[in-house]
Amino acid sequence: MKVYKFGGASVKDPSGIRNLERIVSSEKENLVVVVSAFGKTTNALEKVLYAFMNGGNGFRELLDDVYAYHLSVAEELFPADDPVMARIDVSFARLDDYLASAKRKDYDFEYDQVVSYGEIWSTMIVAAFLQNSGLDAEWVDIRGNLITDDRYRDANILWSESTARIRTVFNFRKIRVYVTQGFIGSTIAGQTTTLGREGSDYTAALLANMLDADVAVVWKDVPGLLNADPKWIPDARKLEEISYREAVEMTFSGAKIIHPKTIKPLQNKNIPLHVRSFLDPVEKGTVIKSETSLRHGLPVFVRKENQIMISILPKDFSFAMGENLSRIFYSFLNHGIKVNLVQASAVSINVSVDAERPKFESLISDLKTEFDTVYNENVELLSIRHYTPEAISRITDGREILLEQRTRNSVRFVVRKA
Repeated sequence: MKVYKFGGASVKDPSGIRNLERIVSSEKENLVVVVSAFGKTTNALEKVLYAFMNGGNGFRELLDDVYAYHLSVAEELFPADDPVMARIDVSFARLDDYLASAKRKDYDFEYDQVVSYGEIWSTMIVAAFLQNSGLDAEWVDIRGNLITDDRYRDANILWSESTARIRTVFNFRKIRVYVTQGFIGSTIAGQTTTLGREGSDYTAALLANMLDADVAVVWKDVPGLLNADPKWIPDARKLEEISYREAVEMTFSGAKIIHPKTIKPLQNKNIPLHVRSFLDPVEKGTVIKSETSLRHGLPVFVRKENQIMISILPKDFSFAMGENLSRIFYSFLNHGIKVNLVQASAVSINVSVDAERPKFESLISDLKTEFDTVYNENVELLSIRHYTPEAISRITDGREILLEQRTRNSVRFVVRKA
C-alpha cells in the first residue's frame, strides 16, 4: 500500500487533474491520495478571512472569485448534470452562510474554519474525476478521522484516537483508492483544525505511518530535492538520495520542498519518502530513507526570508541562561512563535523568527516587563550544509552578517543586504 500526495501546483487546472489521474491509474497497488487545495486557493481564502474579520460583507466578492475558479475547473471536467457540481455549490453555500452568521471569534480559530475549505473542494473534484475515469475511488473527509488538540493553525495529532479511526476508515476491503485532504483535521468535539501552513506533506506522512505504508510519494513541480532553490541559485542540482537526518536538517533550516514535520512519522516506521516530479512521472526523483550509501558531496543551500532577529537582554545584567532562558522560551511558546535560530551569550540571547507581525508585537510587549529587546527586521536566515569557503562567499558576499553560527557540518548566517 502506498500514499501519494499532490500539492496545489499539480492540481491547479483541469490538465493537472488529468495528469494526476494518469499517475494514479498507472499504480496497481492500494493507494491513499492526499490532495492540497488548488493552486493559490489557500492564499485567496486567507484574503476572504481577512475581509471577514474586518467586518461587513467585503468577503463575499472575494469568495465569489474563489467559487468562479473552482467552477471553471469543474465545468471543463464534468457534464453540467454531474452530481459533483451540486456538491460544490452546497459546500460553497455552507461557507458563505457561516461567514454571514459567525461572530468572529479568535483569528486562529476562524482561520481553520474558513481556509480548510480549499482542501474539501479540491478533493471533491479530484475524487469525482477519478470515479468518472473508471477508478475504484472513494472520497473521505479526513475531519473526524485525523483527530487533533485545539491548537488552531498548528494542531497536534492525538495519535491513539487518530490511528484507530484511520485504520477503520481506510481499510481497502472494497475500495482500492481513497482520496482525502491534506493540511486539515478536527478536534474530538468536531471543530476543524489545521496542521500548519503547507501541512499536506505531514498528513501524507501521518497516514503512511498509521496505515503501515510501503512508501510515501510527494509529487512536486521539481525533479526531486535540489541542493538549493533554483530561483535563488540557478545551477542547483538534484540529490539522488539523502538520509532522514539530512532532510530534517534541511527542513529545519527552512527548505520549503517538504513540511518540517513530515520526516518523523516516516522515520518511526522506516518508510521511505520519494520526492518526484508530476511533470515527468517516469523519473525516479529523490529518495529519503534511514541510511544512504550515496555521498553527494554538494553544499546544500537553504534561504529563509522575511525574518526578524531579536536580541533579548536582562535589564539587571543577570545571566541570560538558567531561569531567564526558561522564562524567555516559555513566552515564545505561549505566543505561538517558532524559533528558527538561537544563540546565547552571558548576558543576551539572539533569536531569528518568522515575521508574523501580530504575534511578534504581542511577544515584545510581554518580554519588555523584564527584558530589554532590540530587533532587526527584513533579514534573512541563510544556511549551508557541507559548507566550503567558496559556498560561504557565494551567498554572503554583498550582505551584512548580523549573526554567524557554525558546527562541524553546517553554518548559518542572519544577514541583510549591505
